[in-house]
Amino acid sequence: MKAFLYGVGLQWKLDIRSKSLLITCYVVPLLFFAVMGGIFTSVNPEAKNTLIQSMTVMGVSMGAMIGLPPSLAEIYGSDIRKMYKANGVPLYLGLVSVFLSAFIHLLIMSGIIYLTAPVLFHAELPANLPSYFGSLAVFIAVSLSVGSVLGLLVKSQAKLTMFSQLLFLPSIMLSGIMFPAELLPETLTYAGKLLPAAWGYQMMSDRVFHPGNLWPLAAILAAAAVICGLLLRMLKSE
Repeated sequence: MKAFLYGVGLQWKLDIRSKSLLITCYVVPLLFFAVMGGIFTSVNPEAKNTLIQSMTVMGVSMGAMIGLPPSLAEIYGSDIRKMYKANGVPLYLGLVSVFLSAFIHLLIMSGIIYLTAPVLFHAELPANLPSYFGSLAVFIAVSLSVGSVLGLLVKSQAKLTMFSQLLFLPSIMLSGIMFPAELLPETLTYAGKLLPAAWGYQMMSDRVFHPGNLWPLAAILAAAAVICGLLLRMLKSE
């Protein structure tokens, strides 16, 4: 247990010094929030009702799908993986430590948006605080699980950047945070529901908790966990 906590703490310190994580988990999401928050509320005053949720979905999606995968590829696509095996360290430790570290960073970023949006843009706070933060924690975990699959599956950094963008952009455009999902063609609406951003936004925006929004996220999380387990087993056998 001490070794596990040490590994998580070490990854936390490494992530704090990481420029890529700083950019994807803090700088870009918070700059997007600062700029687009004013535009959203000026064009549509009703956007204040869901500004916190929409900006949070954007920030979490970026951190999970663009920020997390390169960290995993750096561990499992380099000599670090060989060091794990040589020293008898469980191969899953790298995934778990990066996952938990990114979870904390994204939670902090989401907290900054939650605290500053009412001050900067007079955004409305979520009506049900426990439900909101519970939904946020689930959404972050599911988004990171999808990013974990990408980081373990694609070993080339160049290809990883391309696939991360291909996953991130539809997540934002089809989630309903930029414009109502009802305006999209039916095919694109269903495609958006295959990604966690649409369900996370819906769940965080609801005034009361609806279990029906949780099951799709649970299914995505379970599928991602199974795939990650299979990929780790394949890496161990190499």
